[in-house]
Amino acid sequence: MDWHDASEAFETHLRTVRRLSPATTRAYRADLRDLIEVALLTGVQTPAETDLGLLREWQGQASERGDARATLARRTAAIRSFFAWALEAGIVTQDPSLRLVAPKRGRTLPTVATAPAVAEMLDGLAALAEGGDPLPLRDRAMLELLYGAGIRVSELCGLDIGDLDLDRGTARVLGKGSKERVVPFGVPARRAIEAYVTRGRPELVVEHFGDGAAAARGSGSALFLGSRGGRISPRTVYDVVSHRLAPTLGVEHIGPHALRHSAATHLLDGGADLRTVQEILGHASLGTTQIYTHVSSERLRAAYRLAHPRA
Repeated sequence: MDWHDASEAFETHLRTVRRLSPATTRAYRADLRDLIEVALLTGVQTPAETDLGLLREWQGQASERGDARATLARRTAAIRSFFAWALEAGIVTQDPSLRLVAPKRGRTLPTVATAPAVAEMLDGLAALAEGGDPLPLRDRAMLELLYGAGIRVSELCGLDIGDLDLDRGTARVLGKGSKERVVPFGVPARRAIEAYVTRGRPELVVEHFGDGAAAARGSGSALFLGSRGGRISPRTVYDVVSHRLAPTLGVEHIGPHALRHSAATHLLDGGADLRTVQEILGHASLGTTQIYTHVSSERLRAAYRLAHPRA
């Protein structure tokens, strides 16, 4: 099987069998295409002809370009996944990537806002929403839910009205790998969502689709609507939070993902156990959640240095 047919089959495998997210699938596809380009330039026409030397050459070119260690590690993981699949599918008879060493990822602590900074932002949004305009009502509900439930932006955008249980204060979200989980949120988020659903969203629907049955059909079941009346996109959420709301409210360096990081850190600071935070965030591995213990430790040490007479 040549490179083209193998790459098409691998992409189908990622989407239908492994059920990776669209973003991860695109990244793996781009990494494989980059390898194919290097392979064809060196005369390697099929995956079966690939050896460790070619993979190291490909890896070295990326390093010379100045790719970050995290990018190099992901590229290595993508190619290892491809050849493991190719071996199982009988496309290759041996896996040349087994001895391909991935660079170690540097540990970078996530950006975390302080609880007062988040409160300042949400209080400012609440004041804007008091006027009853649909967009401030929507934006306040989005941010209260991002922080209150610690969900990902993609999970927020995928929410339907029926996914919410306002009486119990829970939302059913679809996370990575199409894994479903139920996450709790607090009273401020519930109030913000109720105000948006009862006053803000109906106005957005009528504005874009008119009144009546046509409006109901046009808006669908999406909870959060974008500027054209359809389901809001992750790009729009990033633009709203990072480029419009944060500067307007005088709070710098707070994006939608920073709200998720902040929620996790504040939960641990408040005494939540690591397993609970893992369940709320939807992490497959406890190791992914453990990075937030380092964030909390940094904050603890900083407070100790400032406050303790023997620090």
